[in-house]
Amino acid sequence: MPENIDLLLTNGTVVTMDANWSIIPNGAVAVHGNNIVAVGPAADLAERYVANETHDCTGHAIMPGLINGHAHVPMSLLRGMVADQQLDVWLFGYMFPVESQFVDANFAYVGTLLSCAEMLRGGTTTFVDMYYFEEEVARAADVAGMRAICGQTVMRLPTPDAPSFDEGLERARRFIEAWRDHPRIVPTVAPHAPYTCTDRIYQEAAALCRRFGVPLVTHLSETAREVEESIREREVTPIRYAKRVGAFDVPCIAAHCVHATEDDIRLLREARAGAVPCPTSNLKLASGIAPYRRFIDAGVRTGLGTDGPASNDDQDMFTEIQLAALLPKGVSGDPTVVPARQALALATCWGAQAIHLDQLIGSLEVGKRADITVVSLGRLHSAPRYTYSPDAIYSHLVYSARAADVRDVYVDGRMLMREQHLLSLDEAAILQQAQSIAEGINTFLMQRESDVLAKIIALGGVQPDEIFEIQVKARLGATNTAKLQALLEHPEVSISKHSVRTQYDTYFLFSSQERLRIREDHRTDPGARPEPKYTITLVAEAVRGEYPLAIVLSRSRYTAPADHTVRFYREYFQPTRQIEIEKRRKRWRILYKEHDFAINLDTLASGSNDAGPFLELKSRTWSSRDAATRANLLGELLAIAGISEDELVKQEYVELAGGCSPQRTNNGK
Repeated sequence: MPENIDLLLTNGTVVTMDANWSIIPNGAVAVHGNNIVAVGPAADLAERYVANETHDCTGHAIMPGLINGHAHVPMSLLRGMVADQQLDVWLFGYMFPVESQFVDANFAYVGTLLSCAEMLRGGTTTFVDMYYFEEEVARAADVAGMRAICGQTVMRLPTPDAPSFDEGLERARRFIEAWRDHPRIVPTVAPHAPYTCTDRIYQEAAALCRRFGVPLVTHLSETAREVEESIREREVTPIRYAKRVGAFDVPCIAAHCVHATEDDIRLLREARAGAVPCPTSNLKLASGIAPYRRFIDAGVRTGLGTDGPASNDDQDMFTEIQLAALLPKGVSGDPTVVPARQALALATCWGAQAIHLDQLIGSLEVGKRADITVVSLGRLHSAPRYTYSPDAIYSHLVYSARAADVRDVYVDGRMLMREQHLLSLDEAAILQQAQSIAEGINTFLMQRESDVLAKIIALGGVQPDEIFEIQVKARLGATNTAKLQALLEHPEVSISKHSVRTQYDTYFLFSSQERLRIREDHRTDPGARPEPKYTITLVAEAVRGEYPLAIVLSRSRYTAPADHTVRFYREYFQPTRQIEIEKRRKRWRILYKEHDFAINLDTLASGSNDAGPFLELKSRTWSSRDAATRANLLGELLAIAGISEDELVKQEYVELAGGCSPQRTNNGK
């Protein structure tokens, strides 16, 4: 007597992705509850079962739902925001600043709904996420009916949902406790990457994962620069560092791994860690091409991901599968590497291993969850079909099929898309909400891109400096020692500090007359700090006030730590001109008549036709009245030093070096 079941998918080509790579040309899949109860020839299952619903899949492939092994799904709201940038410029110059302004619970929820709708339309049934407000990601994934591993991001930097990593870890703990019993959502913690985390973050994240039995999600070895910096700073690659801090002591999902070494590959295999390259994103950000063939040959658990839509622009796993098959062929010159069957496995059965869910999903087998995708095989771009070889279906799905060919999608036996109509989500409402959020971001970026100050503030750590700068320079000849000594030994001059340094200045000039200076400052006097100090200073257009001997510059000035390379700042700020100056400087901090001044003896080692030496007297203040007083006092100091007016230089070093015009005077000349 036939057995009652909930669902029968019949008359399709069943691509099981099981251990035997079984293909059933005219097959069927029987589902009861959330499990697969039978897979076999359509005629056999028709005799064995009576289904509440029977869906005819003639001309279609019945295959496991695709697995997106690494994503930042709320970032669908940042799709197309910025492109064609280095990873650090893209990340620190745009993503982090925009996220700090706009990412909140609603952003995470709406962005996830948008991503879930896109993924379901493309046959993806499971995704692994790493983002903020992950409880909202989980909530949206639940509404959509999808399966997800949701990783609450933690890093040493403040994040949109946690001002410190301690609070980030605590937030992750609460999230895991709240969602740990959900049948489709696996809540976990995601230390962002070695370059944004600390040993303690990884160790405590691993402890959380061990306590709750969930996998740890992280980024590792995405770029060559990341690996080089890790070796320079820690003496190990990011993957070996992850091993050292305990990330591999628990099940780990390591995104990217593009620049894994042979030693790294061995570590990944031994730790049974999942390596999840993201082909499109890795290409778009010029991160490189992951060693897919080496991963597979070495037995590394390997999957595929889309990464975030801001660095990929879509969440189409069919594209990732195709690239995973094509890229290894192109770089090796061997058309047999990563054949179609293996490429499809990376997003199904092998992908399930990489995210540590292979006991539940990844193949169409009895006892596994009914996460199923039905794909049309008869579109113009995929016709005609050849069936002389059972393996031909893999080539058809990998090289010809598209996300738009997906007809039906099921997760846990529940139909989420039928005849390309989403059943669990309101597509029109999601699109409307997404565009509303995008309009706010668009306005913010339009205003920021035309404002250098706004761009530097977006990087964080900016402090306003004194608005009035009073300075005078004199070109010294062979008698410079005597004049300097006369000044320093005067009874009304009190020296508070002395330093010796070499300064490497890179100036970015803009059509707005603003100047951005990136300074690398090396102290060489006894007892000085051993490490150079890096600062970035924005100096707005100045208005000169001329005094008998001194110059008063009235202007806005903002200073921040320079945490990135000159190349990063050049690509981020896009100046119209760049000038470099190397300067040897001896500095004395003095008090004269209760006012503080700096006395600098400078020699320009490069970047100028006039090397000096120069004697520079300088002071800064917030007060215009105080600026006038100090300008007059500078005249007195010049007289003490015996410096005549014809020795004065009324230009700044960048003007001397670059031949640029001095800032405008207060009478417009």
